[in-house]
Amino acid sequence: MRQTIQQHRVVVIGAGYTGATAAGRLARRLRGEDVSITLVNAEADFVERVRMHQLAVGQPLRPRPFDEMFAGTGVELRLGRVTGIDVDRRTVTVTGADGASDLEYDTLVYALGSAWNTQGVPGTTEHAHEIAGRDGALRLRDRLAALAPGCPVTVVGGGLTGVEAATELAETRPDLDVSLIARAGLGDWLSPKGARHLRKVFTTLRITTHEHTTVTAVHADRVTTTEGDIPAAVTIWTTGFAVHPIARATTLQTGDTGQITVDATMRSVSHPDVYAIGDAALVTGPGDKPLRMSCASGVPTAWQAADAIAARLTGSKLPTISARYFNQCISLGRKEGLIQYVTADDRAVNAALTGRLAALYKELVCKGAAWGVANPTIGLPVRRRRVTAERARVGVPAA
Repeated sequence: MRQTIQQHRVVVIGAGYTGATAAGRLARRLRGEDVSITLVNAEADFVERVRMHQLAVGQPLRPRPFDEMFAGTGVELRLGRVTGIDVDRRTVTVTGADGASDLEYDTLVYALGSAWNTQGVPGTTEHAHEIAGRDGALRLRDRLAALAPGCPVTVVGGGLTGVEAATELAETRPDLDVSLIARAGLGDWLSPKGARHLRKVFTTLRITTHEHTTVTAVHADRVTTTEGDIPAAVTIWTTGFAVHPIARATTLQTGDTGQITVDATMRSVSHPDVYAIGDAALVTGPGDKPLRMSCASGVPTAWQAADAIAARLTGSKLPTISARYFNQCISLGRKEGLIQYVTADDRAVNAALTGRLAALYKELVCKGAAWGVANPTIGLPVRRRRVTAERARVGVPAA
């Protein structure tokens, strides 16, 4: 007769692409009788973060309530903000409508992700807008809707987020004077073909580009740069991401960026009962380079963590997923796109897909990512693996 076991408590904090994916994958791998899975998130709906530039210009996005997505999966949703973590007591403090309470765990999956990075530039917090999350995108949407024709809008940041924001805005609101400020050259990370196409789209959409320019201050009506002042009725700040600061307030080992240092299975090198995924994890990829903060990096780390947790709990073979890059998918409005093919360590190669076909490709990628989160237990195994009694208890042996 099988020994009765204590239910192993898995808590996943953060329900973006990575957290929601990990929770669904764990539900697909493990028996509900053996494991409880609690997903903690501040919002009741899934946020398609890769579409925030679309939301900001007024395009409606399909609502995706978590209670519908995880209905019947065994994943319990806990609404509230994570306001504290005690990795020594194995508790997470969640603050919701009814106040704060502690949630105990045996295994923690840390997926709190990241927010915008002001880079410490004066005036950014007070005067700039961000599109790293839904609240920021909605505030920007309202501000843009109130702008009169001819008003200058300045996007700061020449990376993927800045390029997508500038082109989406210029296509949707051709009546505005859109400009982009890039610290380096426009699209200098792309192949020659990719860079040429990007410049062509910028010219077609009449986006003014200020290259090799650094912003030193943001004001209500302009930005100050190393090349002088640039008018800006609205400034959109897209100069990268900063991780949630809560990990640094714990005894978890973190890197200089505040990301949690993990091994190849996404397990914390200092606390074996904690796994970090997505933007929150400091993951070494091909060429010994840290993976960049992105959906393309995050989802494979969620797969790896969920499969490793399931393997350790069931005593099966640990999986090995080699995180690598294949392409960079860039939307340039709704009609244009750019798929830049890259090496495993994310360096551009001399191959790129452009135009409407590339726009369709990017749209399919976005829809596929959202579909995967919204259908967490598609492909449910006929037999989930059972958790062994000795591994269900607190303190699963290291492996």
